[in-house]
Amino acid sequence: MTIDLNSDLGESFGRWALGNDAELMKSISSANVACGYHAGDPVVMRDTVRMARDHGVAVGAHPGLPDLAGFGRRNMAVTPKEVENMVVYQIGALAAIAAAEQVQLRHVKVHGALYNMAVKDRALADAIAAAVCAVDRRLSVFALPGTELARAAESAGLSVAREGFADRAYEPDGSLTPRSRPGSVIHSAEEVIGRAIRMARDGVVRAVNGSDIPMRIDTLCTHGDTPGSHEFTRLLRAGLEAEGISVRAPGFSPASPA
Repeated sequence: MTIDLNSDLGESFGRWALGNDAELMKSISSANVACGYHAGDPVVMRDTVRMARDHGVAVGAHPGLPDLAGFGRRNMAVTPKEVENMVVYQIGALAAIAAAEQVQLRHVKVHGALYNMAVKDRALADAIAAAVCAVDRRLSVFALPGTELARAAESAGLSVAREGFADRAYEPDGSLTPRSRPGSVIHSAEEVIGRAIRMARDGVVRAVNGSDIPMRIDTLCTHGDTPGSHEFTRLLRAGLEAEGISVRAPGFSPASPA
């Protein structure tokens, strides 16, 4: 049994440093690289791509809303056409940087509020899928299972990696508990590892009301901006491997040609 372990990286910019990407690279198999809208800048983007390449980690684009002050976690009134264009812009920027480092992009993982909006809004989800198709149909889309984003990507003929969140609480309908609510982010390493193993091995997760809900996944996300996330992720990988679950990006090996 295998599972992908992804993390949102490259979220520093200018003089502002966030996370410990160098340590996280030692534990993950896929890196979602911020593309300059919610975080990141050209220097950080290129450094992160180079670091992922050197660690044999698959690289994907992590486009978000143009909201540096809110870290892309505030909803914005955006039209589907605006979303399509801003996602094309961000994927294209990272693709150019990746090409300069002889790296091929593998996936797209939408960030923060835009991700949560597209989970329920089919028009926005279709716009994201259209943007991915316009840039490169070989890219897979990371999406919460059973959502409008997953359905839109599948309808567009794109590969979908069903994504679970090891450190986030779930609602009974399978959506993520909003960060504004207490307990939405889980900080206990033991609890996170246990939840991750159940999702990867059994395809279920415990919701906030105590019920077990279906959650078949291909990739697990940990958040690079969470304090101590590098140690947290190291323990998570070790816990998965101790259960016989190997960590690997789907369809990717470090020896794959760019």
